[in-house]
Amino acid sequence: MADKCHLCLLGLIILSSLLTGTSGVNDTHMFISSGENVRLPCNNHLHDCKSTTWNYNNNNSASVELIGLGIKKKNTDRDERLSLGSDCSLIITNIIKEDYGFYTCRQYVNDKQQGTDARVYLHVLHVSSSSSQTEISAGSSVTLYCQLFSYTGVSCDDWIRSEGIQLFWVNQAGVNLTKSDSRYQISAPGHCIITLTTTLLNEDDSREWRCNITQGDQVKTSVTYTVKITGEKTISSISFRPL
Repeated sequence: MADKCHLCLLGLIILSSLLTGTSGVNDTHMFISSGENVRLPCNNHLHDCKSTTWNYNNNNSASVELIGLGIKKKNTDRDERLSLGSDCSLIITNIIKEDYGFYTCRQYVNDKQQGTDARVYLHVLHVSSSSSQTEISAGSSVTLYCQLFSYTGVSCDDWIRSEGIQLFWVNQAGVNLTKSDSRYQISAPGHCIITLTTTLLNEDDSREWRCNITQGDQVKTSVTYTVKITGEKTISSISFRPL
């Protein structure tokens, strides 16, 4: 009886591995901040990139071919920011929030696909401000919106909750800004967005507020909002901090 149980368990392990292999063993998840550059891996095993095709998809559009057999397609909304690396990876410069989605690399020889798809899920962290002006008077209230743009086939909220991913606002010392701090109003309308509202003070000159995205204890990426004060004016800017 014990031998039969061991055989059943072995069979379940083999079946599980087979199912995993057909459901995305080559999938990669990458987190990036808007404004950064990124290199998406292709897992290419061929000698050159003339066999490489890159496709793109998200929940707002049909699949788009970005690279066809090593040649960059023109007239796409991002062709000037795309290039192929020597290893056939897809390089995207100056990431914008609309770049989120999944990218698929395929290798063809004599019109026959070689190997399996290498699919990269690109998750983009973006911060925006309630003020459209570059100069804000001291004493004004400002709201910062930190949002993760993501597409995995399910809603962003459902996916990051299942993966243990969270968004946090932290100060320049890396300390979490919590709802208990009376100076900051933190709100999370959903799992994929968190806002920070505060009134800017003169002593906020060069102060940083940073939005982190974490999975467990690991910070995946972050975006920093910095205030510069000149006289009675405050000048705000958004930047990213490479990890």
